[in-house]
Amino acid sequence: MPKMKTRSCAKKRFSLTANGHLKRKKAYTSHILNKKSRKRKRNLRHGDLVFKGVEKKTRVMISV
Repeated sequence: MPKMKTRSCAKKRFSLTANGHLKRKKAYTSHILNKKSRKRKRNLRHGDLVFKGVEKKTRVMISV
């Protein structure tokens, strides 16, 4: 049986942490930024972990 291919879109958006969790970036940071507060934009800069309910599907996409 051939190896599973990694989804290109997933490989660009997710990465593994040292503990094996999946890291992602937050949304809403690309445009229409003048109506968002400084605090909100600052908090959007930090990454976050993938939600547990979706983590299994995401792992399949990146072939881990």
